[in-house]
Amino acid sequence: MVKRVAIVAAGVSGLASIWCCLEEKLEPTCFQRSNDVGGLWQFLENTEDGLASIYQSVITNTSKEMSCFSDLPMPEDFPNFLHNSKLLEYFRIFVKKFDLLKYIQFQTTVLSVKKRPDFSTTGQWVVVTESNGKEQSAVFDAVMVCSGHHTLPHLPLESFPGIQKFKGQYFYSHQYKHPEGFERKLILVIGIGNSASDIAVELSKKAAQVFISTRHGSWVMCRISEDGYPWDMVFHTRFSSMLRNVLPRRVVKWVMEQQMNRDDLPSHILYGAIKVKSRVKELTETSAIFEDGTVEEDIDIIVFAIGYTFSFPFLEDPLVKVENNMVLLYKYMFPPHLEKSTLACIGLIQPLGSIFPTVELQARWVTRVFKGLCTLPSERTMMADIIKRNKKRIDL
Repeated sequence: MVKRVAIVAAGVSGLASIWCCLEEKLEPTCFQRSNDVGGLWQFLENTEDGLASIYQSVITNTSKEMSCFSDLPMPEDFPNFLHNSKLLEYFRIFVKKFDLLKYIQFQTTVLSVKKRPDFSTTGQWVVVTESNGKEQSAVFDAVMVCSGHHTLPHLPLESFPGIQKFKGQYFYSHQYKHPEGFERKLILVIGIGNSASDIAVELSKKAAQVFISTRHGSWVMCRISEDGYPWDMVFHTRFSSMLRNVLPRRVVKWVMEQQMNRDDLPSHILYGAIKVKSRVKELTETSAIFEDGTVEEDIDIIVFAIGYTFSFPFLEDPLVKVENNMVLLYKYMFPPHLEKSTLACIGLIQPLGSIFPTVELQARWVTRVFKGLCTLPSERTMMADIIKRNKKRIDL
């Protein structure tokens, strides 16, 4: 009997999961809340709760050569780094080539995923969905959660004393779309990740001044490496990986530093369009006070870009536990305490490089676990691995 697999969301991870299910002769049904594939990469002018959101100018940080599924290279006429619309075009090509559309139910929200009463013997799940105001319930042999971790912004306002008094505008980077409307403003961007850097650079072309606040420094990796090659084609080779594993850490650090700080953010800092500030200590009605004692007056807008929180509102508690914003999942995928290994999360990772090959390998492994071709370690072994990994992340 063919096993039925429910897949939550049709972004990069969801499409890879549908494809891998079909490769393993499983029967996938993918539920997608919006009306198109692409997940995070589907640009929407208006932000919707529960959906990932990007700004209009987003371009991939990884090259097309490294950012594709194994059975479908990017079209030759595509640029090395893709605008979000081009990546969405690639998804549609992928869906058409492998005839995936018939397995996706659009404008369908997953309301709940719960164990069946006989789960300990069957490993089956009851999935309740809603579409056009109508709820439906179905039983599946396994579930692949592919909704990612870019839907619920991490916004601890209690960490910013005085924010309630601030008279200007503040919002999360999740809500940012384009630089229009920010002309001649004094803008404070809090964070130094990809979104914070991109938004600060883009706004600096319109604003009177942009400040970027960070708790610590950051190296900025340029998209272009030696001899004009995309950075990830040079960085992710067997030889480079071997060197990083055998050379002393200080040597590896020195080599990497030689390749950093050649992107847009450092150049904008150099000519003053963006000014780097320390951590925000306090906010007043119109100003920001920083830990180094400096003050910036007449701030008009604050953009928070400090990451996202893991959230799985449709999952029965406590299927996926989250502590200190870290998931308690074996290899970021499997809940260790389940009696049957029939639920997995795909894409809850942030690799140094493209997520495409990683989620594809995850989906391949998961589908083989579902079929019984691969087995997981004991709960004790999996928990020990999780604790060791999370401790290492905290120490870093």
